[in-house]
Amino acid sequence: MHRPLVITEDHALLDDLVRIAAAAGAHLDVAHVPAHARPYWNLAPLIAVGADQADAVAAASLPARDQILLVTRDPDDLDAWRKCVAVGAQSVVALPNDERHLVERLADAMEPDPRSGALICVIGGRGGAGASVLSACLALRASGDHFRTLLVDADPLGGGIDALLGHEEAPGARWGDLVARQGRISASALQAALPSFGDLAVLSFHRGEVAAIPAQAMRSVLEAGRRGFDLIVADLPRHLDPAAVEALTRAKTTLLVATADVRGVLSAAQVLGEARKHTSDLRAVLRPGVLDDDMATGSLGIPAAGSLPDQPRLTATLNRGELPRLGPRTVLGALCSSLLRDLLPA
Repeated sequence: MHRPLVITEDHALLDDLVRIAAAAGAHLDVAHVPAHARPYWNLAPLIAVGADQADAVAAASLPARDQILLVTRDPDDLDAWRKCVAVGAQSVVALPNDERHLVERLADAMEPDPRSGALICVIGGRGGAGASVLSACLALRASGDHFRTLLVDADPLGGGIDALLGHEEAPGARWGDLVARQGRISASALQAALPSFGDLAVLSFHRGEVAAIPAQAMRSVLEAGRRGFDLIVADLPRHLDPAAVEALTRAKTTLLVATADVRGVLSAAQVLGEARKHTSDLRAVLRPGVLDDDMATGSLGIPAAGSLPDQPRLTATLNRGELPRLGPRTVLGALCSSLLRDLLPA
């Protein structure tokens, strides 16, 4: 992979840029004069032109391209924007004020194969409705179809979605390793850190005492997930904490799993009232009950996304640490395939 390019003879500026690049996990190619930059100019994912070399770069008539920044150590440089225009840069970065922005730009430039993953949130209308099972099965079905998938357990008191998958002993990072993280997380670093099974990566909790997920940590994980995965499935708690709200505000679609009985619909309506404050596209997945599906969805006032029939053998299968069969001829597999067709871009 090609490196970001720096063009400067200012040694103090270069020292700053090397340090900032290290924070972004990047290595730099360095050219002290524009002539030395020519072999790298069209290949570098990002170019940082020092203010000291801006006029020389402009005079060199290098090909026009995007992803060029003008970098200065003088925030009061009144000539910076003229130099920015002269070199064809898209913006001026003034250090040290814009240091964090530059870290993010360099890290973005180093991301391989950037993606734009869709986030689907799943939330139960009441305890035991099956939201975690649906979350896990959606993620399994998507990864089985070769979508690069991230399954996020956002319920600290849910028992661990890795245990639901039978992988609670799998090595890799859990939320406890990430909650203190501030700012950006590299998508490739997140993929490398998490327990993975084929095209599925899982973020769950350590056993024992668990702490709430800070909203900033959830934001960083979901942004990294969007860049590095085709699909993110988040299993949310019914009592919405700041992290769950962070996920809801970013969701393409939220599936509310509700049982089609009076208490199930009443409970789901309470959850729905809170979720509606943070997201707009909500759809119901109904479990069988004494009410028919049309009456249940009519009471909730949201469209039906599908039905999740009772699976008498499913609980026993999961308790043995086995995964359910999700082939296209199984009821659960057909539901997940139908949901993914409806919810993911073609």
